[in-house]
Amino acid sequence: MPASFSIRSNVVDLFARTVTPAEVRVADGKIAAIEPLPAGETVEGYLVPGFVDAHVHVESSMLVPTEFARAAVVHGTVASVSDPHEIGNVLGVAGVHYMLEQGDQTPFKFCFGAPSCVPATTFETAGATITVEEVETLLDDSRIGYLSEMMNFPGVLGGDPECLAKIKASQDRGKPVDGHAPGLRGAEAARYVAAGMTTDHECFTIEEARDKLAAGCKISIREGSAARNFDALAPLIAEHPGMVMLCSDDKHPDELEIGHINLLLRRSVAQGADVFDALCAACQTPVDHYSLPVGLLRVGDPADLVEIDSLSEFNVRRTWIDGELVAENGKSLLPRIEPAVANNFVAREVRGEELALSAAGVEELRVIEAIDGQLITNALAARPKVHAGNVVSDVDNDVLKLVVVNRYADAPPAIAFIKNFGLARGAIASSVAHDSHNVIAVGVDDTDLSTAINLVMENTGGLSAASHKDGVAEALPLPVAGLMATGTCQEVGQAYGKLDKLAKGWGSPLRAPYMTLSFMALLVIPALKLSDKGLFDGAKFEFVSLTS
Repeated sequence: MPASFSIRSNVVDLFARTVTPAEVRVADGKIAAIEPLPAGETVEGYLVPGFVDAHVHVESSMLVPTEFARAAVVHGTVASVSDPHEIGNVLGVAGVHYMLEQGDQTPFKFCFGAPSCVPATTFETAGATITVEEVETLLDDSRIGYLSEMMNFPGVLGGDPECLAKIKASQDRGKPVDGHAPGLRGAEAARYVAAGMTTDHECFTIEEARDKLAAGCKISIREGSAARNFDALAPLIAEHPGMVMLCSDDKHPDELEIGHINLLLRRSVAQGADVFDALCAACQTPVDHYSLPVGLLRVGDPADLVEIDSLSEFNVRRTWIDGELVAENGKSLLPRIEPAVANNFVAREVRGEELALSAAGVEELRVIEAIDGQLITNALAARPKVHAGNVVSDVDNDVLKLVVVNRYADAPPAIAFIKNFGLARGAIASSVAHDSHNVIAVGVDDTDLSTAINLVMENTGGLSAASHKDGVAEALPLPVAGLMATGTCQEVGQAYGKLDKLAKGWGSPLRAPYMTLSFMALLVIPALKLSDKGLFDGAKFEFVSLTS
């Protein structure tokens, strides 16, 4: 039965750009009336529309959608524009349906997209392919609101028929197309946008974002657990109101426990943004752009409301969705639903000797340079460290061995080297490795690397940390597609926090070592990345040799 109630608060009207003490009456889950209070009467708190994460991969929270919802509503988030291509790369269309069915079990308003790039490239082994015909069928589902990020921007620029067919299928159905073109500028950015892109969340400089805005593309400012672009792009909120949205893209559970879009609102206002412009980015623009069934605090709208303490701190007191109270005083009121488990994982034991790399003929290495807070990497050259005829991790110079192992078939591991992970001992591994989600690991020696990888294999997916010197072998199982756990945000966050603490205790200076690791196989982001098939140059879009 839809809820009926009234609440007296300082009501924020995004359209009139006013704040008015008023009584809001809700009937049958919708706003029936907003009546200003008598002159001189004051009330505490502020009532604003519910917040929207304009681009997020729920899977990267390591929570199933119902658990993501339970955590997000505590922070005033009532809806998300969610790209399910992570599970799509593992399970195909069946994975997308898993997310849809999960989303149907909660009042939280998920807007899922049809994955456009599964697999992301032909240069890696994924668990599935989603064809043009399957994309069309997904787009015919009313629960699918848009075409998910078109990561193959070289294909779009080159007129790839499959890319263009997927874009047209979305346009024919009146659904927007999300873009993904890191670093693209000028005329090429304009051509990419002209091909049908309506948003981009990959900008890491304000100049790049302005180029895309000039071409008519909306910008989603991303602040996730690994990629953090908010500070660079925040001025756009004031410069281009109505063309900017806020998103997390990827959010680990420990950080989701602390806050969500509300924290970006706080930072926006603290950096000088007008509060109405900031709220527009967090509420109105994504609702309008994606035609979300989310209320904006108008008479007749669904009662998707957030009560906050102030228009500077944005601490959330209560959250309603369709008039249902879903969170209060930091506690989620959504019920826990035990999730089903689906997976696609061929586990095998990886032996230390499989990770050995002969030093014969190796005089110089191509090295991936990870950048904290960014998905892009640099390409470096380094002299190899040789021991017993093999190239090994050079701990003193922070050049560590990186390994990717095919999770879908028995195949030899791919090996490369990476700088800036900073581990002085041990190894970490993960089956969250965008976008094909093979098993990826980084470490100081082959013993720890193989132990960490095998912990992930034994759990048919998960995160792990291993150090034989410390007697440590820990894992966080992710039985749902090797991407998501079955526990609560608090449970998963605590287990993840333990692994994160181990990695940092072993020397990693990265803010989010596991999230950063997960992007070291994302071939569509330059410069160097590692797939299960070898070292890849994301700028040239081709494999390159390990030796430079």
